Amino acid sequence: MLIALIRRILAKLAWVAVVFFGITVISFWVIHLAPGSPTDLQVTMNPNASPEAAQRLRKLYGLDQPIYIQYGRWVSRLARFDFGRSMSGDHRPVWDKIKERLPLTFSMNVASLILTLLAAAPIGIISACRRGSNLDKSLTVLVFLGFAAPSFWLALLLMMLLGVYWPLLPISGLTSLNYPQLSAAGKVWDMGRHLILPIFIYTFGSLAGMSRFMRASMLEVLRQDYIMTARAKGLSRSAVVLKHAMRNALLPVITILGLSVPSLIGGSVIIESIFALPGLGRLFYEAVMARDYPLVMGSLVLGAFLTLAGNLLADMGYGLADPRIRFGGKQQ
Repeated sequence: MLIALIRRILAKLAWVAVVFFGITVISFWVIHLAPGSPTDLQVTMNPNASPEAAQRLRKLYGLDQPIYIQYGRWVSRLARFDFGRSMSGDHRPVWDKIKERLPLTFSMNVASLILTLLAAAPIGIISACRRGSNLDKSLTVLVFLGFAAPSFWLALLLMMLLGVYWPLLPISGLTSLNYPQLSAAGKVWDMGRHLILPIFIYTFGSLAGMSRFMRASMLEVLRQDYIMTARAKGLSRSAVVLKHAMRNALLPVITILGLSVPSLIGGSVIIESIFALPGLGRLFYEAVMARDYPLVMGSLVLGAFLTLAGNLLADMGYGLADPRIRFGGKQQ
């Protein structure tokens, strides 16, 4: 059993390495196909810049080399865990700029995933157990309102309601102006108030899909023979649902949670821009606009890593939830 588990892990890691290499090749090639270059902003905004100066900048950044040579140099730096230096702004190391923004984006999205799971699982279970009832219909309408409402529109609406008409919550930035003068508890509360609306937008938008998956999976499990047998043995409805059905119904939800990990970057761009939050999504957007190749590649590599890690975590979660998968389909 242990040898089979080790082989399974090694095979997964080999697959991850191949996919990761393919992602970096395609990403590096695609971003160089986009019009413009990192030197354009530095040259076009300076009326005294000559074509010779632009050529020297391209040589300084290595942009005058063929793309395969540029990729080889980038991969050699990546092998040393060096993402290079940013080509725009302060020209700081890419990893320093990413690690400054990563905690905020990561914490918001992890909080959103946890809240989504805590809300979607009960909604899906209740809807499945009371299929066709008024409660099921009401919950369906509620969650699909969140699915249909664009996140940017809902964010602007809540900013107007709770920040302008009824000024209950801050609508911009991460901290207030008097943040340095606050106590430790006051700083935590002030930062939490600034994050209530963004986290709510994240959670409400993803609640519909997660709850629908949970409902469909629970309905499928409740029709299985072993559930009928458990009911025939006299077990209570709550015991059948919570102890027998829910664990198997969580398998598709685990997959969705694993695939939701890449949204730590991509899904944060709009929300962080609207609420002016210094997160990783906003940094990625600014890097794309500036054609900052090292910073864009650093963000894409992080997104690829999170995507593959999410798939691995989903596989591990499958194994924890279903012993048949954990043991390779063999009953011991």
